[in-house]
Amino acid sequence: MTTNRGVVFKGQGKVEVEAIPFPKLVDPKGKRTEHGVILKIVSTNICGSDQHMVRGRTTAPVGLVLGHEITGEIIEVGRDVEFRKVGDLVSVPFNVACGRCRACKEQQTGICLTVNPERAGGAYGYVDMGGWVGGQAEYVMVPYADFNLLKFPDKAQALAKIRDLTCLTDILPTGYHGAVTAGVGPGWTVYIAGAGPVGLATAASAQLLGAAVVIVGDMNEPRLAQARSFGCETVNLKESGSLADKIAQILGVPEVDSAVDCVGFEAHGTGKDIHTEAPAVVLNAAMEITRAGGSIGIPGLYVTDDPGSKDSAARKGALSIRFGLGWAKSHSFHTGQTPVLKYNRQLMMAILHDKIQIARAVGVTVITLDEAPRGYADFDQGVAKKFVIDPHGSLRNVA
Repeated sequence: MTTNRGVVFKGQGKVEVEAIPFPKLVDPKGKRTEHGVILKIVSTNICGSDQHMVRGRTTAPVGLVLGHEITGEIIEVGRDVEFRKVGDLVSVPFNVACGRCRACKEQQTGICLTVNPERAGGAYGYVDMGGWVGGQAEYVMVPYADFNLLKFPDKAQALAKIRDLTCLTDILPTGYHGAVTAGVGPGWTVYIAGAGPVGLATAASAQLLGAAVVIVGDMNEPRLAQARSFGCETVNLKESGSLADKIAQILGVPEVDSAVDCVGFEAHGTGKDIHTEAPAVVLNAAMEITRAGGSIGIPGLYVTDDPGSKDSAARKGALSIRFGLGWAKSHSFHTGQTPVLKYNRQLMMAILHDKIQIARAVGVTVITLDEAPRGYADFDQGVAKKFVIDPHGSLRNVA
């Protein structure tokens, strides 16, 4: 039998590459999934959401196989699969979705009602998301294949652009969703909180949508330099002065049309408070600097349980948000998991036809499966890179 290895969560701050079972066409409860396929993984990415679990900031169990950003080649299909074939090269949305429930039919695949017995929404290798085995591995099972899998139309063309196309599984649609829900359009000014991979993907997406000025804020200078490398304005939140004043220095006015929170619940204060966690600080800042009537997109992750927080309210997902300010300014707020299938085909076409260079924007860096633990450690230190795991050496000769 073919063997399999994967990246396994071993406890706070620790992951290891271990032998794991070769996937079968069964769901987490052992029921046959003849609507599924087995993939040989071509690329699988480390995500900031994975880091929340590894840092011990969720209730993720030890032994969880990580990874929800998966691109692969089909090597086995269930008898109920009609439109996907062995040999197809496909992108896997991080959302596990059935395609049949009310939410899926309304393109809300991030809150599929059937794939997770605990709550709406499922994902691979993630805590409380249905128990689906993660894809930072050599092989993985994907259910509801006809609905979930995006087939690349030309395999050779896709492999030539695989460093970009690997971002279709999560961060590019997530960034795009953040920008779209924030109302970004031609001539818009937008502030993006966070210069990690999702923040950078949001910035590139805002440019694709026609924004006039994209401002990225962070405390990490290498990541801010990465944002400037493709035409963004930046503000360093370590420096003194209010965010509104920093925006005014760029735009001439202390406000933007839209804001996008790409930080989430592990946010820290600014200036002298940079070492203190302040989980509501980004949301409150976004309300302060977004014009009246503007929209705020929130792809940054917020959790219902944060066992690592020092604040008793935050441990239960309760934040001190200045909601009255947002109400007074008639802001619109848009939260939740990104429905990847709503965007991934259009974004695939943008990549294939050179309308966006997302790998360059987010700093895609290819590593081997055995290098994954080091990738997690480096990512946790704030390097300006998006680590892409190449478990079979498929990307080794790709420029």
